[in-house]
Amino acid sequence: MATRALRTAASGLYAQQLNVEVISNNIANVNTTGFKKNKAEFQDLMYQEVSINPLSTTNPGTKDATSSTIQVGNGVAPSSSLKIFAQGDITATNNQFDLAIQGDGFFQVKRTDGSYAYTRDGSFQVNAEGKVVTASGYELDPAITVDQSVQSVTIGKDGQVTGNTVGGGSESLGHLELVRFMNPAGLNAIGNNMYVETPASGSPMVGNPGANGYGEINQGYLESSNVDIVEEMISMITAQRAYEINSKTVKTVEEMMTMANNLKGS
Repeated sequence: MATRALRTAASGLYAQQLNVEVISNNIANVNTTGFKKNKAEFQDLMYQEVSINPLSTTNPGTKDATSSTIQVGNGVAPSSSLKIFAQGDITATNNQFDLAIQGDGFFQVKRTDGSYAYTRDGSFQVNAEGKVVTASGYELDPAITVDQSVQSVTIGKDGQVTGNTVGGGSESLGHLELVRFMNPAGLNAIGNNMYVETPASGSPMVGNPGANGYGEINQGYLESSNVDIVEEMISMITAQRAYEINSKTVKTVEEMMTMANNLKGS
């Protein structure tokens, strides 16, 4: 019994340690553009039937006496780390290549190996070849190329990209598309503010900004992290208290085992 209590308390300590690690990562990324916070989720472990009355009250001492039992749990285990894709605040930057998505959707970028990744971080820039890329150098897809004759770029809420040329002229540079997923929480975060699809997320669904449930694109803005620092601090305090109580449980069980050993030896 004491061993089971120690294992249960140990599982609680591990769970709260993981919880604190998730919360600390959220706090560390409070200023990360387009960051989406995580929430650690847990589930209770298997239960055991423990006898509390080995002899029947109606026929005490008989061999066919029935037992009364109760269920005793075996602790807790982490089940998942859920990514919460709530909208972050939109902040103005006045940079023509900064784009914020207001609503659902991701920008699609092409990685160096030819595979695709998805991001809410719209802090784009132009590389030496005139292509619009992320801060890590990954090309936006569909590709947008800005030639030397373009003085400025205008990007509409519907994703239409127009280049303003010398002399007041204009030319179409392409059209931005957004990607949605049936279950965005199933995406796998790979760092650099990017995600990749998984069987849990479903296949990417490409669409036009501002139509059919896709978000609108806002030029000259960036989406901030959706981390609420006050909420995270409260969660941190709650996790700390839970860790402290579980550690006291370990100490209490150890004291009980010491008392039992002393009684046995006396």
